[in-house]
Amino acid sequence: MRTLISPSLPPLFSLHLPRPSLFSRALRASRYPLTASAFSLNRLPTNPHHSSASRRELQTEAASKPSSAPPGEIHVVVGPMFSGKTTTLLRRILSERESGKKVAVIKSDKDDRYCAESIVTHDGEKFPCWALPDLSSFKERFGFDAYRNQLDVIGIDEAQFFGDLYEFCREAADKEGKTVIVAGLDGDYLRRRFGSVLDLVPIADTVTKLASRCEVCGKRASFTLRKTEERETELIGGAEVYMPVCRSHYVSGQGVLETARAVLDASSQRNATRDLEATSLSPPF
Repeated sequence: MRTLISPSLPPLFSLHLPRPSLFSRALRASRYPLTASAFSLNRLPTNPHHSSASRRELQTEAASKPSSAPPGEIHVVVGPMFSGKTTTLLRRILSERESGKKVAVIKSDKDDRYCAESIVTHDGEKFPCWALPDLSSFKERFGFDAYRNQLDVIGIDEAQFFGDLYEFCREAADKEGKTVIVAGLDGDYLRRRFGSVLDLVPIADTVTKLASRCEVCGKRASFTLRKTEERETELIGGAEVYMPVCRSHYVSGQGVLETARAVLDASSQRNATRDLEATSLSPPF
């Protein structure tokens, strides 16, 4: 009978076992994470150069440092004119207040269409607010202690008018633990970015794009058409100045307006030239 003999193995010390990689060692270490108590000041390692008095001083100093607030949130609501941005902001603010949060609302003092001390929707709903030229002055006006210890949620309406919007929102959410709800136009009447509202998108928790109804055809309206001849970017107005339109009627309407403006400019230039010629030909007195 043939005897089956297993092959002999080399001595254990001659086996070439692979050394554990950094990843595997880190993985094994993660199974037994160090607890916070391992770093507690009550278990400081004994150092012969540190007396017990110095250790007590370190413990007292660490205990006296204030703990940082947990991060907050940033929610951005954008859309054209008459899309319900202020209504959405007000609804969220009221919901936060009903849940027990302390709230405050800010708007630009440039917007005085309805009421100087309240945000007002196009449907007539009101909520008291702080009308300010900039956001950096809000903490002082509200009170530094009240802002730090009592305020939970900040609403910002007509946000496109605030030049320090990005800095204020980032600090309020990242460092001070506030929930910031921002409502404003993302584009002007020429569909260009308006203010710094779009700068908040990379640091926002949510972004809501609202739409209105085209006043021409009733379809979804994502753009704002200015009906007047003014060309400055910041022009406060309501339905007498702006109208929400769809893409098709924005393109056609903007073309009509630009043609009309060109005709008016040419007519004004001809009139000015005619007046100048008439003045030069008139006899001196």
